[in-house]
Amino acid sequence: MLPVKKIYQEAKERMQQCQEALKKRYATMRGGRAAPEMVSGIKVECYGSKMNLSQLASISVPEPRLIVVEPWDKSILENVKKALLTSELGVNPTDDGNLIRISLPPLTEERREELARLIRQWAEEAKVTVRNIRRDVREQLEKMEEEKEISEDEKRRAEKEIQSLTDEYMEIIDELRDKKVEEIKKV
Repeated sequence: MLPVKKIYQEAKERMQQCQEALKKRYATMRGGRAAPEMVSGIKVECYGSKMNLSQLASISVPEPRLIVVEPWDKSILENVKKALLTSELGVNPTDDGNLIRISLPPLTEERREELARLIRQWAEEAKVTVRNIRRDVREQLEKMEEEKEISEDEKRRAEKEIQSLTDEYMEIIDELRDKKVEEIKKV
């Protein structure tokens, strides 16, 4: 029964990674409020390579619709500003020579709908990944049964466990999706 437990554990870890990836994706999305995560992963060209903004500057949110980025090295201020301008955020950063202010305008209803569609799409992609993990496990169990490593009863029991794990992660993904859609729709 040990190989079955190992397979189950691996599947659970993969589903957990899928959930974490979805959370990270959602964190970068601009909702009604400003958040440091929205800009922390933006790649900035400096020192001969591309680095995450979070490695080059302190990022704060003093007001609900304002992000302040303060590069530790003032010589890269223009590079940071350029990276923010070309990012998918669609913002117009302003700088005073020391720090960069990013003022987030309120989202239009059209943009909210667009973001909600994207949120649903990402959730569906995560669900497909979870289903693929379940399929992989079922194939492994089938193979183990054919090679007489496990009995038919053990296979059925393991399939039930994997199905309940799949259902659990589907529910988690739905909750993440609904929460993010609600956040985006809040005016």
